[in-house]
Order: sequence, then C-alpha cells, then structure tokens
Amino acid sequence: MTIAEASRKYGLTADTLRYYERIGLLPPVPRTKGGIRDYDEASCGWIELMKCMRSAGVQIEALIEYVALYRQGEDTAGQRRAILVEQRDQMVARMEEMQRSLDRLNRKIEAYDNGSWRGEPARGACGQ
Repeated sequence: MTIAEASRKYGLTADTLRYYERIGLLPPVPRTKGGIRDYDEASCGWIELMKCMRSAGVQIEALIEYVALYRQGEDTAGQRRAILVEQRDQMVARMEEMQRSLDRLNRKIEAYDNGSWRGEPARGACGQ
C-alpha cells in the first residue's frame, strides 16, 4: 500500500506518517525497489496501534521508547509492559478527572432543569 493509500485508510496525512517513521514511532516501512514506501500488514498494524494510543493520550515519548524496545527483541518485554502499565495508570487518572468534570457539568445542567441555578457558584474545582 502506498503512503497515499495508507494516509486515506487511517486518516493521517502523508507528512504525519513520514514524521512518525522519522522519529521512531513506526518501525522503518518496507520500500519498493524504487524507494517508495510500501506499507505492509505489519506497518499497518503499527499505524493502527499508534493512532489508537495517541487518541488515548499516550505520550509520544513513551511510544517511541516502546517501539525502540520492541525492535531490541523479546528481552525487553518486561520494560515494554512497564511502559504500557504506566501509560494506563495515567489514562485512568485522566478519565477520573474527566468523570469529575462530567459530573459537575451534569449537576449544573440539572440545576438549570429544576430552576435551582440561581446563586450557584460558577467557580470551584471540578470535584467540588
């Protein structure tokens, strides 16, 4: 699959795909004899993984480290797992903060629905 086809399939620009490869977010993509990127099934799997992880808020630096460790072989499985666990824990914390924000927003909407919005503070932390 060409870079243009991969770009359309995954909703990423060709520049983004090149950048991901250049910084090590994707392992080197196989190339044709003419030097054109030829995204194979493995390359597409990496694109899908990175797109998923980035949309989940996983840090680029952590993903670069993960890919570098992957390329070093099976001996790094424990280190790769540790990266994933750390990123999961950070995601859980973000989700909890988002839930507190959503709960507060719902309380504010409910206050408007039942007419008790008058005098309700507009300030304060999300958890309050």
